[in-house]
Amino acid sequence: MWLSLPAHATDPNEPADPDEPGASQAASELEEQKQANNLELQSVEEQAVAATRALAALEADMAALRKDQQDLDQKINATAARRAELDQRIAEGETAMVDLSERQEAVRLSLISRRAVLAEVLAALQRIGRDPPPALLVSPEDALSSVRSAILLGAVVPEIRSETEALALDLKELAALRQAIALERSSLAIALAENAAEEKRLAELATEKAALQAESQRRLRREQARAEALTVRSSELESVIASLAAEIEDLQQAAEAARLAEEQRQQRLAEQLERARAFAATVLPDKNRIAPAYAFSRLVGTLDRPVAGEPVRFFGADDGAGHSLTGEVVASSEGDVVRSPVDAWVAYAGPFRSYGQVVILDAGERHHLVLAGMETIEVKAGQFVLSGEPLATMGKTRFAGSAALTLASERPTLYIEFRKDGQPVDPRAWWKDPRSSGKASNDT
Repeated sequence: MWLSLPAHATDPNEPADPDEPGASQAASELEEQKQANNLELQSVEEQAVAATRALAALEADMAALRKDQQDLDQKINATAARRAELDQRIAEGETAMVDLSERQEAVRLSLISRRAVLAEVLAALQRIGRDPPPALLVSPEDALSSVRSAILLGAVVPEIRSETEALALDLKELAALRQAIALERSSLAIALAENAAEEKRLAELATEKAALQAESQRRLRREQARAEALTVRSSELESVIASLAAEIEDLQQAAEAARLAEEQRQQRLAEQLERARAFAATVLPDKNRIAPAYAFSRLVGTLDRPVAGEPVRFFGADDGAGHSLTGEVVASSEGDVVRSPVDAWVAYAGPFRSYGQVVILDAGERHHLVLAGMETIEVKAGQFVLSGEPLATMGKTRFAGSAALTLASERPTLYIEFRKDGQPVDPRAWWKDPRSSGKASNDT
């Protein structure tokens, strides 16, 4: 049976240990967070580079699309100009056809107006052709008819010949013009069809280019927004990383300052202990000292028990509950004073579970003394006590935590436990009382 108490107690004015996990763990967590942010920043920067390249490619594509659009606009303008020229040529051909038609109609009307004369001339010519007049020995009537016919033919035929020649020329010219106009119309129709197909193709290309340009514009806006978001995120991460670096540096500086302070404290304590040892080697210990006069390891076989009484259980004995005792039990009397067996700091002073009042002394060199079972305590945690200085007073009842030791004693009992590095050790080596070597039994 032993108490689950702190394994090490120190001076309450002692600064925090720089090797404790608090600062180092915080710095480690901040460092891990910083590394994670660095990885995220690297990823964001890579994405930003990719976004920049995508923006450059989109801008190049849009520049090419704008150039293609300009070329298409020029071709469309040239096609429109050619269409206007063809329309002009068609209009001129229509005008020429109208003029020719008017001339044709005039010739036709002229011929119609002289139809009677021409009929007579043609009839006369027909008669002459069928029954030519005799060249000799003609009757006066026949001669007169011949003369009349000759006079009529002589007057009409030259005019008819000239008009006929002119009409033949006009008709030839009209036929030629009509053929030329027909050819021109055919050529213009083909040109118009090709021009219409070209216009349709150019319009479709222009529509497709416009759609591509609009889609590229939308992609460009998305990439620009993404690049801006990545830039903002990169700036935020850089700010966070800078802040974490500053916090890590502050923690490192604080840890370094704490470490230096601890080293200085340890050095001062070592110097004080060395001076105390040197002083104790030459003179009696100073009652006003604040550190043990002797190292605890040097006090083997020199200590008095904290209270006057009879030891009833020793270290390693059966505690009556099937376990080995990790300390020893001393039977005392009501009102006995419990004194400190060694110079030490009070690491704990107060009630603890069913053990009554408990005092834990830090004797240095990682040694602790646990005293339990008192009724009243006269010291407090953090206080430095000298060897033989009163700590507490025993009460009427025995040590409550040793309920299994009912056969040992009905008197008040003090439980004493020595611990080194948190592990219980046999205290009998430190007592100068020869009874320390005795063995207790249930009937002691």
